[in-house]
Amino acid sequence: MTRQCGNCTLCCRLMPMDAGRDSADVVSAAIEVGLLKPNDAAHMIKDFFKPAGCRCPHQRHGKGCSIYAVRPFGCRTWSCRWLTNEDTADLSRPDRSHYVVDCMPDYVTNDGNTIPVIQVWLDPNYPDAHEDPALRAYLDRRGKEGWAALIRLSSSKAFALAPPSMTNDGKWYVKHSEVVEREHTAEDKVKALGPMTLTFKEAP
Repeated sequence: MTRQCGNCTLCCRLMPMDAGRDSADVVSAAIEVGLLKPNDAAHMIKDFFKPAGCRCPHQRHGKGCSIYAVRPFGCRTWSCRWLTNEDTADLSRPDRSHYVVDCMPDYVTNDGNTIPVIQVWLDPNYPDAHEDPALRAYLDRRGKEGWAALIRLSSSKAFALAPPSMTNDGKWYVKHSEVVEREHTAEDKVKALGPMTLTFKEAP
C-alpha cells in the first residue's frame, strides 16, 4: 500500500534539524549509494538549525513545503514510519494520531547497558497520544525484537517506555529522567547499535 503525506506536515513542526548534516562528504556518499541525484544536490539548500517542536519557517499550513523542490538534505533523506508503512498499517496518519514514529532509531543507557529505542515524537499539545492502542501494539511487536521506545516531547524532555514483551511481568513501564540526552549522532548510533541502526526487522 502506497501512502502519501497529504495535508500532514506534523514532522515539519516536531522534528529537529541539525545545520551540520549536509557536509560535502555526506552528500557525496548519498549520491554514491543512490539516495540523492547529482542534479538534486546541485539545487538543494543547506540544512539549517531548527529545534524540535518549532514550526519550520518554510512550512505552509495544510499545504506542505514552500521550498520542496530545493529542500535540504535532511528533509530529502528522512521519512516517518507511517509513510514507509513498515508494519504501521494500523496506525493513523501522524496529524491525526498526534505523534511521529521516527525512521531513525536511537539508544538509551541503563546501568551501563545500551538499549536500542524507537523514537516517537509526540505533539506536546496531546501528551496522552502515546497511549493510542495501535501505537502500543506496534511498540509491543518491536519489543519482541529487543526495541524499547523513547517518547520525545522535545529535544530535552522525553521518557522511556518498555513494552510488555520486554518486561518480566508483562506490563508497560515508563521511566522518566531529569536528564534527557539529545538525539545521538548517526556516528554514535552506528558505534552503539551497529548495522541495526539502519533497519528494523519487519514483524511477520
